[in-house]
Amino acid sequence: MNSGERKVIHIGLPELGEEELIEIGELAQKVIIEHIFDVLSRSDVKDIEVTTRINRDETLDLEIEVYLEVPVFVRVDVDSLISEALERAYESVEKKLKALAAKG
Repeated sequence: MNSGERKVIHIGLPELGEEELIEIGELAQKVIIEHIFDVLSRSDVKDIEVTTRINRDETLDLEIEVYLEVPVFVRVDVDSLISEALERAYESVEKKLKALAAKG
């Protein structure tokens, strides 16, 4: 039996250039993966997938989806770990957006 969790968060973005949007998505992915591997060793992770998408509807949103699968013998609250990783990603994206706004 495996433990797998998938979560999605939406972050509202200001109008940004294409390069800045890519940078924001890459930053979010990097922070999430680093946080998960700060807690778990590589051998504890069966599968990890971090997807970022930019949605341009009424607002510009960064959608982050995280899927993490660990073997059943790995004693970790996967749901909490993903939530923490997403929270860190959100904080990092927010800091980056403030830095971009200060430049602008």
